[in-house]
Parts: sequence; C-alpha cells; structure tokens
Amino acid sequence: MTRWLGVMLIAVSFVAAAGAPAFGQAKPEETKPGEAKPEEKPAEKPKTLWEENTLFAYIENSWVWNTGRASRGNHNELRFYDFEGGYTFNVGEFSIKKDPSENYPFGYGLVLTAGIPGTSNDSQKNHALGIFRGDNDQFAFRNTPNFDLQEAYGSYQIPIGSGLTLKAGKFVTLLGYEVIESPNNLNFSRSYMFAFSIPVTHVGALLSYSPLPWLSLTAGTVVGWDVARDNNSTMSYTGQIGVTPIKDLVVNLNWITGAEQLHQDGNPRTVLDWVVNYTGIKNLTLGLNVDYGWEIDEASLAASRTRSDNDASWWGWAGYVAYDWTEALRTALRLEYFQDSDGVRTLAVAAGSRVELWGVTATLQYKIWKGLVGRLEYRHDSADSKVFAIRAPGYVPTGKSQDTITLALSYSFF
Repeated sequence: MTRWLGVMLIAVSFVAAAGAPAFGQAKPEETKPGEAKPEEKPAEKPKTLWEENTLFAYIENSWVWNTGRASRGNHNELRFYDFEGGYTFNVGEFSIKKDPSENYPFGYGLVLTAGIPGTSNDSQKNHALGIFRGDNDQFAFRNTPNFDLQEAYGSYQIPIGSGLTLKAGKFVTLLGYEVIESPNNLNFSRSYMFAFSIPVTHVGALLSYSPLPWLSLTAGTVVGWDVARDNNSTMSYTGQIGVTPIKDLVVNLNWITGAEQLHQDGNPRTVLDWVVNYTGIKNLTLGLNVDYGWEIDEASLAASRTRSDNDASWWGWAGYVAYDWTEALRTALRLEYFQDSDGVRTLAVAAGSRVELWGVTATLQYKIWKGLVGRLEYRHDSADSKVFAIRAPGYVPTGKSQDTITLALSYSFF
C-alpha cells in the first residue's frame, strides 16, 4: 500500500511539474472562449522620399461689397488682400515641401503663386523688394508682375542631440497668428496686425532645435522686412520660443529686430509677437495674438520735423473663436484692436498723429464638395478719427467706420 501511494505521489508531482511554468518563466497568456489573441502589428514601413513630400495647391475668388461709402476706385481702406471692391481672382498657389527626417536629413520648400494679368491680386501684395518689386512700388502694387516666388528654401538636419535644423532661402515670417494662405485661416480677411504690424516674408537663414519635447527654439538672421535686396548694409534678427505646456495648448513668442530704413544702418525696428492657440475642447478653437512694436527715429516722423522725439510705436491684439458645428460647417469670430500711436504704420492720418482701430469679423464657412469651400463674411471697422471713405476733391477721408460683406470661394487640389 505504501509502495502504491509513493508511486501515485511521484506521478502527481511529475504532471504538476510538466504543467506549471518554470521558475522565472512567464505564465502563458490566457485567452477567453471565443476571443482570439491580438496579433502583433508589423513594423511600419519607412516612408519613401516621395511620400515625405507635402503638396498643397488652391485657387481663390472673392466678391467684396462695401455697404457704406467705399473710397475712390471702390476701395476698402486699411484692408490688405480685400482692398479692391467687387470681384477679384485672389490667387492660385502651388506648394511642395519636405521636412528633414531620419531617413532623409535634407528638406526643401517651393511655393509659387499667380493671379490674372491686369487685375490686383494677392501675389502682387506679397512681393519682396528685389523679387518682382522695385524701390518705387507702393501698395497696392498694381503695376508689378502677377506672379510671385513666395518661398524657396532648403533645409538640413544636423545630427546633434534631437536634431539641429538649418533652413536657408526665402520663407514666410515666424510672426503672426494668421498666414498668407486663406484656407488655413479662420477668417477670409486679414487682421490689422497682419497688414500693419509684422512682415510677410524674409530672405535669410534659421536654426531650430528642440531641447525638450515641449520646447522649441528658433533663431536666425534675415535681410529684413519683405526684402530680398537689402536697402542698407546691416541684417535683421528674428526668432521664436515655442512652448506646449499642456496638450493642445501652443504658446509662441516671436520677435524680429534690425535696421529697416533706406541707407540707414541704425535706428532698429523691433516687434514682439505673442501667439496662443488652444484646441483642447472638442470642435472649438481659441486663439490670441498680441503685438508690440517700435522703431527708433522713424523716417517719416524725422522728415516731418514736427516734433523733437521721432521714435514710433504701435501695438494691438486679436482674439479668435471658431466652432465646427459639423464636418462641413464652421463659424468663426474675430475681435481686434490696433493702435498706431504715431500714424506711421497705417498712414491713415498725418505722421505723428495717433489712430485707433477696432474690428469685428464674423465668418460662416461651408465645405460644399471635396476641396470646394465657400465663405460668407461680415466685417465692421471703426476708428477714433476719419480714416475711411476717402473722397475727391482733395482725397479727404470722410468716415469713421466701414462695413463690408464678402463671398469667397476656394478650391484645394490636395
């Protein structure tokens, strides 16, 4: 009996040892009845060189009605791209860009724009001095070519730390909440700060580095504000500090400083530009842009000889709220204020005289079909002095407010 009991104990021990995992060995994962084990995802295939390119192209038309008294020539004062009343073929754009990557450490960008000959269009307003624009050209640049080389640059990622990126050529400014491409903005018309406070493009070089996942740093030297051929012998300096303190919140401090006056290497012009964007609430976008700028011994003030202090300053803010009601329908509201403390940025009053501007812009956007988007926009401008509805004889401004309604249609190909 004892012998058989011993045999049974040995057998049970053998079976238990065979079915139990060895010491330090993970127990096999159990699968519930009717439940298949999750398959391991195959390693993601690296992108080809062509797949790393980003293509963007669009065309845009607009109709602008001034509901009050437009200025001579059916113009909307203190506007940028929507300066012309009536119908405008705004722009056609083609863009190809590639950022440096681990597999392909080089990058590039080329952006070409064009309009219809014989009409004012966005391309003419974006010209840099020395590229399709001469020294004597003045806004709204009707006599310049109807096409533009908006961006043309190369970049390379130097294998230092997380990657130090060098970018050189012609590129858009770091400053501002709004961008040149209308489909990428919440509103059709541009703010006062886009039009009067900051540059549009630069020619130069930038270095960018991200020492931490939530921090990015950019700094570089450029020829100046919207110039490819410098009007003096000194460079300007620009940069950005980008912070993402929490998910969906982006805060950027942008800046530019340097001499911008003709044949004058001193008297720098400086702008500090704060941009905040938050998308952490479903379907809601909140934005804020604050600018403060100044220029030492500003040229037009010095020429007027009306005061001993010729330093100029300006500042403003714009707040944005947009809500996506459906995948196709969006509404956006912009409230803004701009103070041209010495009248040198807007040129709406005599040099040395302050002008204050307020604006309310409401935009209804609807995605009609694939890349076809329609926008209906109402904008109200007001000022503390008469700067609108310029009339002959004498070309004197006669109004303190301006109201426009715009219908815009754009089609994006990519």
